[in-house]
Amino acid sequence: MVLLNSYWHSIHNLKLSSTMKKLICILLLIFVVSQIAAAQQVRYGKAAPVGTWQKIGTTQANFAADHDGIIVQGPFNNFRSVKLKVTNAPLRLVKLVVTYDNGAPDNIETLYDIPQGGESRIIDLRGVGQRKIRRIDFWYDTRGVARGRANVTVFAMK
Repeated sequence: MVLLNSYWHSIHNLKLSSTMKKLICILLLIFVVSQIAAAQQVRYGKAAPVGTWQKIGTTQANFAADHDGIIVQGPFNNFRSVKLKVTNAPLRLVKLVVTYDNGAPDNIETLYDIPQGGESRIIDLRGVGQRKIRRIDFWYDTRGVARGRANVTVFAMK
């Protein structure tokens, strides 16, 4: 917000018409919103048959951060269990939070080391068939900094 305020004062001091200043502000706002939206992982696709694993999102575990989230959208968001697959570097999964359509979070405490190329255990979800998943957030501790960033793919099963 401070950054937008700074831009507004810079634009306000320009010798442009009021209409042109408004247009610049609108374009700036569109740019900021698009950058925020681009940071989210969103995956659209077709529903998989019941009993099969379906890829619902991928992100890269960054050593500068310890938390990532994947937004689940589409006709395939009513799952019974999830698992994570890790490539490029090992990862320590500390906590998983599944947020359902109604906003209720399901906090899943876990301390699970996933080796490079490995998968987490299968994590069963509460309320199967009653609630749809809106978002999956996970907290992690990356290891093997010299080996690069861990790519994390989330799979879910109906």
